[in-house]
Amino acid sequence: MVVAIKEYLDDLVKTYEVPAFIGDDPVQFPHRYAKKEDIEIAAFIASIFAYGKREAFISKLKILFERMGNKPYEFVVNFDENSTVVDDIDYRFSVGIDLKQIIIILKNLYNEGSSLESLFAYGWEQSKDVGRMLQVVVDYFYSKVTLPVTKGFYHLLPNPSKKSACKRLNMYLRWMVRKSSVDLGIWGFMPKSELLIPLDVHVAKISRQLGLLSRKQNDYTAVIELTGQLKKLDPSDPVKYDFAMFGYGVSSSVS
Repeated sequence: MVVAIKEYLDDLVKTYEVPAFIGDDPVQFPHRYAKKEDIEIAAFIASIFAYGKREAFISKLKILFERMGNKPYEFVVNFDENSTVVDDIDYRFSVGIDLKQIIIILKNLYNEGSSLESLFAYGWEQSKDVGRMLQVVVDYFYSKVTLPVTKGFYHLLPNPSKKSACKRLNMYLRWMVRKSSVDLGIWGFMPKSELLIPLDVHVAKISRQLGLLSRKQNDYTAVIELTGQLKKLDPSDPVKYDFAMFGYGVSSSVS
């Protein structure tokens, strides 16, 4: 049974983890760039907005990157805090001031000589545990809030201590750590074997159908359970199945 599931999922990887699929995925945005700082900033912003209807958030992200002049690093480090350029960028739970606050925090992070990579790496070195690393990162952003943000700010950066699956942050990590025809793999401070599956409804449905996930809630406990099962299939690269299962779920409208 395990061998059959592995063969099935490996076939999905071959089908969906291909460059042609990038154009319909938010990973398209960091793929626009060659400079490391541009890639990690573009990927971070694209990932935290990646919820709801794909067409809707990709459309919103295209507008945002146009506002940035398609130079995310330069835009961030030179951002004028009195600017209104992103004030009308609202998406579902989040409004312009929530995005503006994230940009200001990123501006200060980079202008202080740090980066998203160094922030995540610091969190990783504290415990060598993804959940705890994400808590360090999220706590950093929470501690730097200076504007009257809405609950949308916290939706963009959910608190791991509340047992969130942290799907978007785990997806961001997959993009940054894992190297493939889809993932960019520009960070080397942690092994890809320690990544956690970015659990969304499509991956969860397929995983339950395949008997890889028994937990009913799509929470952090489910993430740990499913990642553990995928490690049995590929201990060195368990999250390689994420993009494939998501693509299969979207294209086949699994119910």
